[in-house]
Amino acid sequence: MNVLVIGGGGREHALVWKLRESPRVEKIWCAPGNGGIAAEAECVAIDPGDVAGLTTFAEKNRPDLTVVGPELPLVNGVADAFRARNLPIVGPSQIASQLEGSKIFSKEFLLRHKIPTAKLFGTFEYPEDAAAALKEVQYPLVMKADGLCAGKGVVLATNEDEALAFIDSAMRKNELGPAGRKLMFEETLVGEELSFIILTDGEKYAPLVPTRDHKRIFDENRGPNTGGMGAFSLDELLPNSLRETITRTVVEPTLRGLAADGIRYQGFLYIGLMITSGGPRVLEFNCRLGDPETQAILARLDCDLAEILYDLAVRRFDPAKFRWKAGASVCIVLASEGYPGKYPTGRPISGLTALADKTGVKVLHAGTRLFGDVIATSGGRVLGVTSAAATLDEAVSRAYEAVSSIRFDGMQFRHDIGTQTGLAHSAGN
Repeated sequence: MNVLVIGGGGREHALVWKLRESPRVEKIWCAPGNGGIAAEAECVAIDPGDVAGLTTFAEKNRPDLTVVGPELPLVNGVADAFRARNLPIVGPSQIASQLEGSKIFSKEFLLRHKIPTAKLFGTFEYPEDAAAALKEVQYPLVMKADGLCAGKGVVLATNEDEALAFIDSAMRKNELGPAGRKLMFEETLVGEELSFIILTDGEKYAPLVPTRDHKRIFDENRGPNTGGMGAFSLDELLPNSLRETITRTVVEPTLRGLAADGIRYQGFLYIGLMITSGGPRVLEFNCRLGDPETQAILARLDCDLAEILYDLAVRRFDPAKFRWKAGASVCIVLASEGYPGKYPTGRPISGLTALADKTGVKVLHAGTRLFGDVIATSGGRVLGVTSAAATLDEAVSRAYEAVSSIRFDGMQFRHDIGTQTGLAHSAGN
């Protein structure tokens, strides 16, 4: 089997890592890949959002399976383009991907199908209307840009001045581009966040092991939101009673709702939840795997990922084929100086060679490039140091020991991923 993986971050490196373990897989291409993926797959210089370029490559090379990592190609319709050419692909259609591509589409879907979510205060196309509505809301206020903003489109405003500033930046100054032309206001939910991810053919589905990520840049959940500074997976995150509640009130109504709307969903569906005192509430949908949740999830995988994904792509999905390692896993993100704001690139990374054969640890590359024989930084989130072990404490200890071996100028990371300190401050994110 020859496989194409679309994307170039830590999530895609994790997919390449696990796909390579399959005896069925002979060759992997990754578009565009990164400095670490280059050691495990053939990197192809195609932008993930370039559906025409990806389609041309696939028509020429005829991959037996394509797996889409990021949201942009899905929102741009890559799954539809591939299926029209009988190219097996894992990923939802363009219309299904609007669950992530449009916050307003997603909220209207949730309300229409009576799936528990935060109270909606309103959606707005004009800054004057948005500003006027601030007189009727409750603070802190969750403000969301409608479109894709690479993790920068959600603000928790604690007062009217902060809310007005976001309206001004998004709708008047156009700082978020087309994604910020419409805004949505909703109530702030308080509780513990949980990432609940399924793989589905639209009818049958398999839940992946539960994960929780750490969004804030600094320890104890301080500072601005990021794409994710780390994640961990532990079965105890999801007691059976809570799993049953999520399945009954969120997962199955979502799949029924999509079917009722004439949308057959195929691929990964990430359901971001807040576990409140009143039960689980949907914060967001993503139409793909999370990052860095994927790194922690796949570290616990104990089956043939290529076989499962190929079966899904050719409509013979069998959820029972999933197998998981007991215990726990963790992924610690090493980020560039200045992230999640502006950051430098091109800084050499040392210490990776010594970790190549370290038992129970896998360093997954996100924002890296090869300059000759030197791996250097090329993004905000640079590496994801991932470990699996019998207990969470052991996985965390092993991962941080590996982190201590890695160096690049300005390297920053959280010191409390998967620890009690990090968990104690997770409420209300």
